[in-house]
Amino acid sequence: MPASVSLHQLSYSTPDNQPLFSGLDLSFGNERTGLIGRNGTGKSTLLRIIAGQLQPAAGSVSEQGTLGMLKQLVQVAPDATVADQLGVAEALARLDRLEQGLGDMDDAAEADWTLPGRIETALADVGLPAYAPDRPLATLSGGQRTRLALARLILAEPDIILLDEPTNNLDADGRRAVVDLLHRWRGAAIVVSHDRALLREMDAIVELTTLGATTYGGNWDHYAERKALELAAAEHELSTAERKVAEIDRKIQAVAEKKARKDGAGKRKAAKGDIPRIMLGGMKDNSEKTSGENARLANRLRGDAAEAASEARARVEILTPLSVTLTPTGLPTGRTVLQADGLTGGPEGVPPVIRDFSLNMTGPERVAITGPNGSGKTTLLRMLTGALPAVSGTARILVPHAMLDQTVSLLDPALSIRDNFLALNPDADERTCRSALARFMFRADAALQQVGTLSGGEMLRAGLACTIGGNHPPQLLILDEPTNHLDIHAIEQVEAGLRGYDGALLVVSHDADFLDAIGIGRTIALAMNAN
Repeated sequence: MPASVSLHQLSYSTPDNQPLFSGLDLSFGNERTGLIGRNGTGKSTLLRIIAGQLQPAAGSVSEQGTLGMLKQLVQVAPDATVADQLGVAEALARLDRLEQGLGDMDDAAEADWTLPGRIETALADVGLPAYAPDRPLATLSGGQRTRLALARLILAEPDIILLDEPTNNLDADGRRAVVDLLHRWRGAAIVVSHDRALLREMDAIVELTTLGATTYGGNWDHYAERKALELAAAEHELSTAERKVAEIDRKIQAVAEKKARKDGAGKRKAAKGDIPRIMLGGMKDNSEKTSGENARLANRLRGDAAEAASEARARVEILTPLSVTLTPTGLPTGRTVLQADGLTGGPEGVPPVIRDFSLNMTGPERVAITGPNGSGKTTLLRMLTGALPAVSGTARILVPHAMLDQTVSLLDPALSIRDNFLALNPDADERTCRSALARFMFRADAALQQVGTLSGGEMLRAGLACTIGGNHPPQLLILDEPTNHLDIHAIEQVEAGLRGYDGALLVVSHDADFLDAIGIGRTIALAMNAN
């Protein structure tokens, strides 16, 4: 029987009783399904419920087939090994005992002599060498440990796999390993991801919102086309609704003018004495009654039309990507922005990870720094900005600049977005501040949120608003992995903001779609140094 997962009337609330979803009915078949949605809609929670790690408040989950979930380690136990991460430590110990003549009948009955070969194949499938099983896990990078977790799934051979942001923190090779794994996968796969390249490998997309879940057949590109059609339909509906409001207003005005003319004619006749007094009283009562009924009908019709227009406008605002108009930086085309000559260095106590690096940026150039995990991309940015002293060589930034690191540390988490903006733009008044924040979708009370309470996407958007949204944006903006942990909606908002920026950009990122969307013109790939 084909593998499948079915959710029936599923409901779940957070520990503080905030509902994530209610009465959710959803089915996942024997295909690769991308699960997308804005941060906070419950994507990861839904995976944990399917895996049995969380219990729903109501409803049920039924599965056909065995299930495996990607396990990513944030902290590593000091004695953990590659075999532990692969889940094969006991099975390999059993083979070792038998080879040494120390095994018992149970060992002989349960021994899997194909395991060493399958381990080697699984490691190769995710782009890893044949690590020794007893190698300490702490000696591997986060990206290498993620690949080991993928290899564990391959070894387990489940019918259904659940992957939660599998490409986070992976370099280009690691991302390709995940894409290749899913491309070959013949069972059911449910993948939570904001990685558009990975989502292009899906057979279906499920979008989770506060209103429920919607399934789109096809991959990410097909989903994007459907959403564009939905936006066009919503805009047409809004246009129709607004025309209806205007038409009702014109009719109300025409009726009012006609009545005024009629009432005026009646008053003139009454003044001449052409109408008996008793008839005048009746005419007045009828006029007042008709006026009242017409007013109530007009108000109801206009109210219904205005409500329809308001609902249509809200749908358009939800579907419309962020579009930002920014103050020009005034950066001349030929102006030298950054110079680095023979830069060598790295964290204290280890051999230099950056060696003899040189870079010259001029004008509003957009440059990306790429490279495998551990090649020193973040270290390089810190050296270029002077946050980390170089062992040798020089680095100079020759224009006003700002750097948004992975934690957006230039913002004070104890202050509101508004107060951070004013602190970073001391010459701005309240009107300028509110206008700039509104362009990045922090309107009214949203601008008063404390930075420490923001999500990752909101944090980066607030950082962009506070740095490039004012009257004097920096002429060079430096970004370190800006799309890490952001949902697709947040990434698209950041892309829109950066497309409106006319200064120079220096960006570290593994996200090829993001780099393409913001118009990167030059890419510098760092290689791993043999230390």
